[in-house]
Amino acid sequence: MRAFLLTLTVLAQSSRLSPRLGAIPVFANSTSRLRTSENQVPSTSRPAISPDPTTSAPWSRTPKFQVPRTSRPSTPIPNILTPRPWPPESLTPRIPWSSTSPAPATPTSRPGTQTTSVPRTTRPGTPAFRTPHTFTPMPGESKEEAKKKAKPKLRVKVRVVKKKKVVIKKKKKLVPTQPSPENQEITQDPEPGCPPLGLESLRVSDEQFQASSSQSYGLGAHRGRLNIQSGLEDGDLFDGAWCPEPEDDRPWLQVDAGRTARFTGVITQGRNSIWRYDWVTSYKVQFSNDTLTWWGTKNRSSGLDEVFPGNSDPDTSVLALFSQPQVARYIRLLPQTWLDGGAACLRLEVLACLLPDPNGLFPREPQLGSSDPLDFRHHNYKAMRQLMKKVNEQCPNITRVYSIGKSYQGLKLYVMEMSDKPGEHELGEPEVRYVAGMHGNEALGRELLLLLMQYLCLEFLRGNPRVTRLLTETRIHLLPSMNPDGYEIAYQRGSELVGWAEGRWTRQYIDLNHNFADLNTPFWEAEDEGLVPHKFPNHHLPLPAYYVMPNATVAPETRAVIDWMQRIPFVLSANLHGGELVVSYPFDMTRTPWEASELTPTPDEPVFRWLSTVYAGTSRAMNDPGRRPCHSEDFSHHGHVINGAEWHSVVGSMNDFSYLHTNCFEITVELSCDKFPHESELPQEWENNKDALITYLEQVRMGISGLVLDKDTEQGIPDAVIAVDGINHDVTTAPGGDYWRMLTPGDYMVTASAEGYHSATKGCRVSFEEGPTPCHFRLSKTPKQRLRELLAAGAKVPPDLRRRLDRLRGRGVRAGGAGR
Repeated sequence: MRAFLLTLTVLAQSSRLSPRLGAIPVFANSTSRLRTSENQVPSTSRPAISPDPTTSAPWSRTPKFQVPRTSRPSTPIPNILTPRPWPPESLTPRIPWSSTSPAPATPTSRPGTQTTSVPRTTRPGTPAFRTPHTFTPMPGESKEEAKKKAKPKLRVKVRVVKKKKVVIKKKKKLVPTQPSPENQEITQDPEPGCPPLGLESLRVSDEQFQASSSQSYGLGAHRGRLNIQSGLEDGDLFDGAWCPEPEDDRPWLQVDAGRTARFTGVITQGRNSIWRYDWVTSYKVQFSNDTLTWWGTKNRSSGLDEVFPGNSDPDTSVLALFSQPQVARYIRLLPQTWLDGGAACLRLEVLACLLPDPNGLFPREPQLGSSDPLDFRHHNYKAMRQLMKKVNEQCPNITRVYSIGKSYQGLKLYVMEMSDKPGEHELGEPEVRYVAGMHGNEALGRELLLLLMQYLCLEFLRGNPRVTRLLTETRIHLLPSMNPDGYEIAYQRGSELVGWAEGRWTRQYIDLNHNFADLNTPFWEAEDEGLVPHKFPNHHLPLPAYYVMPNATVAPETRAVIDWMQRIPFVLSANLHGGELVVSYPFDMTRTPWEASELTPTPDEPVFRWLSTVYAGTSRAMNDPGRRPCHSEDFSHHGHVINGAEWHSVVGSMNDFSYLHTNCFEITVELSCDKFPHESELPQEWENNKDALITYLEQVRMGISGLVLDKDTEQGIPDAVIAVDGINHDVTTAPGGDYWRMLTPGDYMVTASAEGYHSATKGCRVSFEEGPTPCHFRLSKTPKQRLRELLAAGAKVPPDLRRRLDRLRGRGVRAGGAGR
């Protein structure tokens, strides 16, 4: 390269012009190369460069300066300027040349020289042109040989230009190409993260846990599951973590994946307990295929075993991703440091992808999935709104999307209505609802309702008779997100790690707990609180007494839902939660204020137990005999049904509010142990609850229904009271006079009454046959009511009514005189 540069330098000093700019002087021999006049530099004519590719004219140029002549050396100068082919053929890059024909020879001002043109490639986007060049044959060589020697020199400059041109092309070429097998691992996109192995969702059995030691059975290795909850008593059989013995100086917790897996990370928590504080602050991770040989993850910079940061409190979940995924069957966590004065207690979830088993050595796991073509993924607020719009556009005749209000952050509370006549209440058609997303980190109910609306739309279009009848005879309302603010905050930057989105784990947190006690706080003894007693039209007995707080601050979501519940005559409802596998029914608050749990049934205990059993009996997860309890209680002994107050007392629950303030019967469904399951688990969760969700909606047909009409006008009587003998809970009629009263099969005496009307009583029988029993009433107005209406209308009082009023007045006068 240095020799090449030296050659170019000497050529430049000898007024040797570039092939692109003009003629190149060629010397006769080596001894006469530098012979020039003392004060003059030989001038060469230079061809004109014309944009017209067909024309070129010679031109001469006078140098601007003169170079002093040097004396002729006594010894010959080494022949370093002899024209030679350069670069050599072995180093000449293979650059395609165009087939442009050479231009005609143009004579120059210098005698004895000839000109010719070098083939050039036409540069894209520029006009083609030809440049003439001069050369002089050496003594003893022909013109053809001189041309061959001159061409490589001419091609050098052009080749450099072509190199630049190729480089530019490479920079502009941004279209990705298909990777070759050699660079497949380099060019392919990184593999997505693995889902949870199933410690929290109980897919991993207790037998797959092992530990170096355990303080007790309640703190055994099988209790080291993420988000597991402890019992009320410290040291019982259901504690909230795995804890090693205090004497164990090298504790470890091990999980068997059941087969070879690719591990990508872990999530850790501390101990869940109301009595102690224990958590691990740092730990190492090891892997093995046989539990004999173990290896760990290495720090890339130091090459030492990688130490992962742990927790700083008991409940916050901390995610640790491995720098390199590890393929093994067993994973082991080794606590290094933990809270001073505490124990090395852990709760964890493992992120792993089970690898294929081509040899069939391991038992085949059941496939998690669903055959329904639905959108199985988590939806944030924007995606949820788009999905509801899509369902509405797909089934415009049976769907309607409306909003019941806004959240604190201004997000709308969208409801999907599904009926054969959406937007209107049909006389005699019951209204039912599902509500989910009360807590932002409980996302399974939200996704199940989005899946349910998709399923009902598709099955209605397919002509499914069960779905068609349900939508024809019932008006369904689905509120998938009661707390959109909590979900969005949880989805983006909360403090509890429970979800997966866009290839990364995100933290979920609920910062807004909607409590209906904000407006109506239940107390048994509230005189000292200075609250105003509230009378309920639906209740007579001194069950949990609710009192209105005059200056109570109510969350906008709570107020919107309360108005919605009181505006529409709902008959049946369920609110969907997560974290357990059980169905609870009201009352949710204990009768004794200081009791943490106490059986507190409603007058409609048989109806609520029926409704709860219907859902629990059709849920696949609740009927799995091999499924272990989620946390500290085994609800399978109760058929996964329990009274809410007997489970734990809750003040101001939605169930209690619905029962005491409206005609609606509502239960709480805890859908799964995992509040925020991975997207890959959504198809199985849908299959676990699909039949239960539909069967529960069909229970609205159980009981009696009918119309309460004015005997004279045959118009419906609104707000008429329907009372059942022996059951101290009444319902009222809708604005059109229709009503629904849920009852279990049996014979009942039902009384209908309304202000200004004579009450009427009749017997109604509820059978086991599907469909409500019709039970209609026609009520006659009282004389006073008829008189009020006539006087208000300015009409004359009929004679028969006047005589009846006179007789009534006479009875009153005589009764008063006898009293005196």
